[in-house]
Amino acid sequence: MTFRNTVVFLQHRARYLAPWPLICGLLIAVVWWWGFSTIDREQADIRKQAHSAVSAQARTYAEQVERTIGQLDYILRSLQFNWQRNGGALNLEEHVYAGLVPKSARISVTILDRTGMPVTTTIPAHHKRRSVAALEHFQFHAANASHDVFISKPTLNLLTNRDIVLLSRRLDDEAGAFAGVIALAIEPKFLGSFVDDTKLGPDDFVSIRRSDGAFFASKKGNGAQSTTPNFRGQRVVSGPQGVRHVAGDNYIDGKARIVAWYTTASYPVMLLVGTSDAALQQAYQPRYREIWASMLSASLVLLVLGAAGARRTALRVGQKQSTREVHEAYRVATENAKEGFYMLRPCYGPDNSIVDFLIEDCNERGAMFRGLPKESLIGRTVSNILPVLFSSHMLPQCREAMQTGLFEDEMLVPARGNRATQWLQRRLVRTSAGLALTLRDVTETKNQEAALKRLANADAVTSLPNRHWLMNYLPTAIDHARAAGRMLAVMFVDLDDFKNINDTLGHATGDELLKAAALRLQAVIRPEDKIARLGGDEFTIIVEAAQTREDVIAVAERIIDTLKAPFVLGDGTRQHAVHASVGISLFPLNGADGETLLKHADIAMYDAKENAKGRYRFFEPSLERRLVNRLTREAELKLAIEGRQLILYYQPRVRGDSGEITSMEALVRWVHPVLGLVPPCEFIPMAEKIGLIVPLGAEVARMACEQIAQWRTQGLRVVPVSVNVSAQQIDTGTVSTMLTGVLEANGLDASLLEIEVTESATVTKDGAAVSELAAIQRTGIKLYVDDFGTGYSCLAQLKDLDMDGLKIDRAFTSRLGTSRADAALYEAIVSMAHALDMRVVAEGVETAEQLAALQALGCEEVQGYFIARPVPAAEAAMLLEKRFLFPAP
Repeated sequence: MTFRNTVVFLQHRARYLAPWPLICGLLIAVVWWWGFSTIDREQADIRKQAHSAVSAQARTYAEQVERTIGQLDYILRSLQFNWQRNGGALNLEEHVYAGLVPKSARISVTILDRTGMPVTTTIPAHHKRRSVAALEHFQFHAANASHDVFISKPTLNLLTNRDIVLLSRRLDDEAGAFAGVIALAIEPKFLGSFVDDTKLGPDDFVSIRRSDGAFFASKKGNGAQSTTPNFRGQRVVSGPQGVRHVAGDNYIDGKARIVAWYTTASYPVMLLVGTSDAALQQAYQPRYREIWASMLSASLVLLVLGAAGARRTALRVGQKQSTREVHEAYRVATENAKEGFYMLRPCYGPDNSIVDFLIEDCNERGAMFRGLPKESLIGRTVSNILPVLFSSHMLPQCREAMQTGLFEDEMLVPARGNRATQWLQRRLVRTSAGLALTLRDVTETKNQEAALKRLANADAVTSLPNRHWLMNYLPTAIDHARAAGRMLAVMFVDLDDFKNINDTLGHATGDELLKAAALRLQAVIRPEDKIARLGGDEFTIIVEAAQTREDVIAVAERIIDTLKAPFVLGDGTRQHAVHASVGISLFPLNGADGETLLKHADIAMYDAKENAKGRYRFFEPSLERRLVNRLTREAELKLAIEGRQLILYYQPRVRGDSGEITSMEALVRWVHPVLGLVPPCEFIPMAEKIGLIVPLGAEVARMACEQIAQWRTQGLRVVPVSVNVSAQQIDTGTVSTMLTGVLEANGLDASLLEIEVTESATVTKDGAAVSELAAIQRTGIKLYVDDFGTGYSCLAQLKDLDMDGLKIDRAFTSRLGTSRADAALYEAIVSMAHALDMRVVAEGVETAEQLAALQALGCEEVQGYFIARPVPAAEAAMLLEKRFLFPAP
């Protein structure tokens, strides 16, 4: 082809060829836009992730430094306490020997008098004694009455001639005047010893400084440690915490970094973590090159495809329009060789409207559908072939296809002679010559759809209609009842204790029971009633022809009675009895739609099951309100535990002879935002029922330990606090771990916490519960049996469990003085408990006469309203200050 011919060829086909370069150019532009936007987005994501990671690392390191300083401060506070208790005398060598002060060359402790001279120190004796009165930490304590710990800048130790950081506390004499300083010295790099430099990049660093900017130490990824800052000035950080990108001119090495800083909660110490910006960019380079390669490859592929598409289009455009029409008609007619087809040409009347169609052609299968030879059909009109159905079923559809271009439907062809019933799919497509009619036999497909529909609506175990069928049928039944103005009842039937059959005998036996139950239910309902299996052991019965409420009751009673008879299952050697709980909702009284009626019947069934199994219950609005209230209260209780809406009241236990407070029992209360103060009798049973008693018990223990620590901070003489632990908590096997955790979190000794367990937790002598009780005692926490005498335990069992004491239930205390027999029983319990080396606490002491009787019996401790009622923490603190709640006899 010459150049001139090529130009003419392209000119004639330009409108067909132009879309190819335009589309390819647009797609290439999209590819490059995607590539650059992906690079920008991914780099932004990498920086965002780096910010989050560095911030989290700074927080983690800050917490580790805080724990390190807290441990050192604990040593200071212990020595300070012993110094003051011993009247200003303290031998550090004894404390080192006892392990109370670390024997380490990296840590030293020194006590200075009010002039700054060392009184005693753990530094070897050959060092000279020098006054440190001019140092920062000494001047701070001498000028300030604060008892907080002071952390100094790195300074040269006059005794060891090494750089150190000092943690110090003020010492006061009995008059409260400044008496000296106790100081603990460490090397600055000791604060960063926890940093694993192998996890840092070559240019990454971790830096520790004081909140006012005083620098302690720094560690880099190459293992180098420094006691000088690695950036210029202090302007890279502001505020107690944050994260930002810092340019390279702020660093001594000139490398930009992402820096995060975090100040510890308890001490004026800040952690800085920096990660190299260049390392992030270097890590992204393989991905950057990958995206560029993808953009170049995609552009090349699109150019090749555009050229190929343009060439193919140019070749196809040259085909003649007439040939295309013939081939299109042929394609439509022969699209599926298994289909029958007809070529129909419209016949027009005087008013230019279509009045008939001429059969111009058909295939053999098309002739077979009509039952006539092909030759006898071609050339005849459709009205002649279908005289009865032409006007009503054929002509309107053909006219519609001529107008819209397409008409499709399915026809049921009834049986005729030897021919079985058929389903035919009809498709009419408009062509340039008229209509192409295609017929396909879809009888097999229709039969399969019907079989699938039956399977979809039938329960596989019982062959009853299933939930799918019920949800489709129930609206229709309701519409019929509404139109007829009659009652309709929905019954929700549940087999009681069916789970026990599955758990003990297996699911195969359970399925056998369901089949037998289904047969019994079908036998007792009326022919016009419907039954379906919802799933599990639940059935639904629709009573459609009930005239009165009594008719519905009769059906319910028959259902309950027929299921009471034992079922013979398996090998026939054993009988199994189940009962049914039936919930009933009525249309239109209890709902106007199927979903509402089912829900209300379900609610009524659960009420029947909870109150007494094997009975029926009609739905009432109060049942739904009660259910909603219960679910609401359960959800609110969970939020109350998580949201810390609980408070503790404290009721003292006192010595029976002197009235001195020996312990406080923590009693939980719920401060509801609407209902106010909710007593435990209203929510503790709920917590046990729904499985919240474990987190509730953990929250009570946490609150109690925090309160003890607060009282101790206030300078009160604290006594042990007892918390109640249920059998459910003991069964989890986690109580000892939980209690140890809350004690350690608050810096408390185990002797300040006591546990009261119910008798149900002490009945068994083996198993996880006994192991857990032993684990609690190994922590040093004392165990008391609460409400002794109301359960099933005995003193022998308590001896085997080695309980520390028991609290005699108020029911026994209230009968003291009423009869000699009651007094003798009480005395016997006290005597046997003493014989087992157990302390005895009398609960429910409400009168002076009861107290006198208990004193005569030698009861060690008493508790009750006569002594003190449960009070909030503030009032309990006043009782601790009072100490004695009644005079000794």
